[in-house]
Amino acid sequence: MSEGNLLKAMVLEDEWPTRNYLVRLIEGTNRAQVIGAVATVDEAREALAGSPVDVVFVDVQLAATGDSRTGLDLVRSMAGEPGAPMFVLATASSQHSLEAFDLGVVDYLLKPYTEERVEQCLRRLLERRAPRPLAPRRVVARRKKSLVFLDPETIWAFEAADRLTYVHSPEGRFDIDLSLAAIEASFGRALFRVHRNWLVNLAYAKELERDGGEVTVIVGSDLGPEGRSIRAPVSQDHAKALRAALLENATGLRRI
Repeated sequence: MSEGNLLKAMVLEDEWPTRNYLVRLIEGTNRAQVIGAVATVDEAREALAGSPVDVVFVDVQLAATGDSRTGLDLVRSMAGEPGAPMFVLATASSQHSLEAFDLGVVDYLLKPYTEERVEQCLRRLLERRAPRPLAPRRVVARRKKSLVFLDPETIWAFEAADRLTYVHSPEGRFDIDLSLAAIEASFGRALFRVHRNWLVNLAYAKELERDGGEVTVIVGSDLGPEGRSIRAPVSQDHAKALRAALLENATGLRRI
């Protein structure tokens, strides 16, 4: 299936091993692309506000986050909204099935998930998918009182700092009104979260630097002494995955 025909999916699951496993199962069907994987209802709402999504896989209980709300609260709040995505409950219990279907939930996946069941679910969703709106051609940022229009393909990174969000590009650093969660959902796999405050475009990654226990990725157009680039910190829990992503389909380094 061509990329343009894939379902755009989001996963709301508070336990990261389960979240990552479900993401792998969904993308392994070659019927959907996961453009956001979040742990809380607030993160899901922010991400859905920033990008069109076809389906959200929702865990009901979100105890690991300390949030008293459940995945069903997200479904209830969006049921009947114009342009709302389809919802699939992906949970350990069937006790919510009656209310789920009253709310228009289109499928119910019980843990432990299987490849066959996830693929069956996605086949059904593809049959029900509404026509998708056109993707935005520009990213709109701010420079004081002006609006700056950026080509998404040329953006290097996004940064959260001082309660604001910034976009880094060859044209400079500008304010943007979206949260990192919303941006991550909008760009999908084109961006890689290297730190809780940084998303980088791996197409522009030029150097992965380690100094003691600190890891930094340099992103930009070149590495010269006067080159245009930025330095983004890499947190310990993202460093291994980032290195693997940069080395994927690459050659020149002896693998040990």
